[in-house]
Amino acid sequence: MSAVYEARDLEQRYDRRTALPKVSFLIESGEAVALTGPNGCGKSTLLRLLAFLERPFAGELIYHGDRDNPRREASLLLQDPYLLRASVFYNVTLGLRLRRRRDRLKAVYEECMRAVGFEDPGEFAARGPGALSGGERQRVALAARLALRPRVLLLDEPTSNVDAASARAIAVAVTRCRRDGVTVVCSTHDPALIEALQAREIRLGRRWDEI
Repeated sequence: MSAVYEARDLEQRYDRRTALPKVSFLIESGEAVALTGPNGCGKSTLLRLLAFLERPFAGELIYHGDRDNPRREASLLLQDPYLLRASVFYNVTLGLRLRRRRDRLKAVYEECMRAVGFEDPGEFAARGPGALSGGERQRVALAARLALRPRVLLLDEPTSNVDAASARAIAVAVTRCRRDGVTVVCSTHDPALIEALQAREIRLGRRWDEI
């Protein structure tokens, strides 16, 4: 395998507050990595850096991919994803429309919805976010990321606020992504997800009783 990310003394600060203390690591292409550690240790901050949504305060983050537009290759699913007040079909296919990839929208929609556990995608196509449960909204948001065929899938606590059935469906979908060669990096407190992904752990921060 070859590296997809190299971090060297990567650090993030907001004003005078340190959001991510210095970390160095290597993530190989196609592997699964679980970011673990106590709340507030910088897991979500690190995911935003890996998604190229922020610039680091210090250190270096090297990406081995499309360096001109790496954000097109890395897709981030937030813990509380935002869906537009539009149909599920529109939300899942929006990224493809923005990238002017309008062919096979229906086929891609159905494929990605089934991948996240919706047996009848057509039943949900016209629904809005208000007609979905929290677990269903999370799975729809994941389907939208899968539709983009990312090289790197970044997930922030994807199973923390969903029901057990949705958590299983998310784990199955993400595990399948890894088998297909997608690099998966997720922050999680869920040992079942770590086990399902056979993920290598990168622990950030320290417990309160270690300080």
